[in-house]
Amino acid sequence: MLVDRCTIFICSGKGGNGCVSLRREKYRPKGGPDGGNGGNGGDVVLVGEVGLSTLLSLTPRPHFRAKNGMPGQGSSKHGPNADHLLIPVPLGTIAVDRESGVVLAEITSDGEHVVVAKGGEGGFGNEHFKSATNQTPREGTPGGECEERTLDLELKLLADVGFVGLPNAGKSTLLAAITAARPKIAAYPFTTKSPHLGIAELPGERRLVMADLPGLIEGAAEGAGMGYDFLKHVERTAVILHVLDAAPIDGSDPLDNWRMIRGELEAFGDVLMGKPELVLLNKCDLIDETTRASLVKSLKRGTGCDVMTASGMTGDGVEAVMEQVWNVARPPLEMGWKA
Repeated sequence: MLVDRCTIFICSGKGGNGCVSLRREKYRPKGGPDGGNGGNGGDVVLVGEVGLSTLLSLTPRPHFRAKNGMPGQGSSKHGPNADHLLIPVPLGTIAVDRESGVVLAEITSDGEHVVVAKGGEGGFGNEHFKSATNQTPREGTPGGECEERTLDLELKLLADVGFVGLPNAGKSTLLAAITAARPKIAAYPFTTKSPHLGIAELPGERRLVMADLPGLIEGAAEGAGMGYDFLKHVERTAVILHVLDAAPIDGSDPLDNWRMIRGELEAFGDVLMGKPELVLLNKCDLIDETTRASLVKSLKRGTGCDVMTASGMTGDGVEAVMEQVWNVARPPLEMGWKA
């Protein structure tokens, strides 16, 4: 289950108070200040974790509170610092402070740490204030206050390739054919109601993260169907793989379908229009060679793109498609890969 929005309440730890203590003992006839400093309160930290793909783990327990720092003690004993509270989140998570609207964090890499609530600093004990002119200070400072925030978290999936297309274009079948993902597949539209991630294994220990997004319909950029909620996930993909049905059950023209979806991507924003796009004519097992050649020629002329052909059901042409996708998503010179 994909949960791509949630709200959490966070609170860092308070700093420990400084200690006021005066000590007299042998060889110290006039005594002296020996109050230690307080420890620092714990920070609240968001940590990117590549193994997560949803915010679901944060929803049952939305309150997160770090521990307070310990106070100082006599005999120059400083209070220990509190441990930081680490909150694992999936890559692509954006954290926004609800009150100010400021973006506090945008987690994009595994292991990335971002402090979203700073713990209070420990107070000074009276030993800190001793000097030649103030040999018996009797003052200490309290620990720093904690930070409390309400965070709105939003997840935009990070993937090398995002599948877009009309409902029932065979995107889920294609994802199942090239990865270990098992999305719901059925002979009716909108079987995919939330994005699915899969990892495609290519020869030479190469990997591509693929995202199967719910089918788009006309008006998706304005909120029609489920498109508006999931078009945002296309923003984080490196390549758009536009999947077209070679034999639509409604008898529509694949080129007209491409134009409609392309229009929705354009209406959503320039960020999608600037991404590399590959066109794939899927379900080619349902048409003959003559029809296939005619459709490919029409699509090349109408889209201005090279058109790949494959069948997610039979696996025909899938390997060639993945190699071409790799060359666009991960350029050979950039990755040091030689075919």
